[in-house]
Amino acid sequence: MTMASDGDALELDTTDVDRWLGVPLQRLQPRYPITESDIGRWAQGMQNPNPLYYDPEFAAASKFGGIVAPQSFTVAAGDGHGATPAVQGRVPGSHMLFGGDEWWFFGPRIRPGDLLQRDTMLFDYRVTETRFAGPTMFSRGDTTYINQRGELVGKQRSTAIRYLVEEAVRRSSFAENAPEPVWQPEELAANDERKRAYYRSLHAKGHTATSFDVVEKGERLPERVIGPHSVASFTTEHRARPTTVWGAAYYTDGPTGLWDAGWIGEMGRDFDRAKYDPSANDGLLEGASRGHVHPEHAQLIGMPRAYGYGSSMGSWILDYVENWAGEGGWTGHLLAQYRNPAFVGDVTILTGEVKEIVVPPHGSGRPFVTVDVEMRTQSDAVMAVATAEVYLDDASQ
Repeated sequence: MTMASDGDALELDTTDVDRWLGVPLQRLQPRYPITESDIGRWAQGMQNPNPLYYDPEFAAASKFGGIVAPQSFTVAAGDGHGATPAVQGRVPGSHMLFGGDEWWFFGPRIRPGDLLQRDTMLFDYRVTETRFAGPTMFSRGDTTYINQRGELVGKQRSTAIRYLVEEAVRRSSFAENAPEPVWQPEELAANDERKRAYYRSLHAKGHTATSFDVVEKGERLPERVIGPHSVASFTTEHRARPTTVWGAAYYTDGPTGLWDAGWIGEMGRDFDRAKYDPSANDGLLEGASRGHVHPEHAQLIGMPRAYGYGSSMGSWILDYVENWAGEGGWTGHLLAQYRNPAFVGDVTILTGEVKEIVVPPHGSGRPFVTVDVEMRTQSDAVMAVATAEVYLDDASQ
């Protein structure tokens, strides 16, 4: 399919994408089982101060009897932040942004000693006109996460926004976000206090869980503040994924269109040099992700400055809801749409509300609550909206 926008916009050529639909793909497979340190590093990278994920003594007194991973850690067990299967087929002169995630979780918790494998494929795509870049492809790719016991841990359906770089640069739709905020000391102090208020509420919760018997429709979740974001925080997020450690993962046999996806030259990887210089293929310093931490490369693809990861946005939401649910709860389904990236210098503010309390007919399923989550910047720009189905007081895990 080839589509052109009005005026002098470029064409978006998706003719190579169709052959990748439904094809089992090459994947980056972890070599080593997950450790307590891996889980703690992930909690640190996501700025999630729940001691269940890093404090051995606290975790030993929990219902789990030791450290377990947050549900958000699932995405850290693979590569490409879950977006890899959504970026298949050559679209010349293109780049991609995260457009959203849909998650299904099936119950098994990720624990130290687990070794997850994944199955990935491109699910579908559509092309539409956007203010950001004219003709734009929204492609969805599926990743299933399976532990070493053959148990299905979770399924992720990620949306990649694939667009023409030249057109996005020309339109400069993120121009209003170009100036990095300048924070005064008193503003930073007030922001830190908002963050610590959330930390204190989480600490006070201890081992208790939100009870289905007392939760109320319209109940507000405590505000969570993250940031100001920085190149250092984005780097910490990326390096929190165990597969980014040199030699910690390998590519399985199988086809992939990821490396020949039509990236502009500055966003490519040098696989020959990577044979003796692993930084050429570690996904941060070079390659399609370098705009996250290099402002000059961010500007090459239509971003005003360095920007954060879509998978982190989804993880912040998952952590936010799971922390509210407490040790007895977990998210069975999450649908999240990402609308604006987290830019360097911005603050992210999460709020949530219980929208529905669902009690299925007797014997037809467990009761759950739906929680709507909204993520905004300090200037009130909407970053993401999400709805989670949350099970409370889960005594089976």
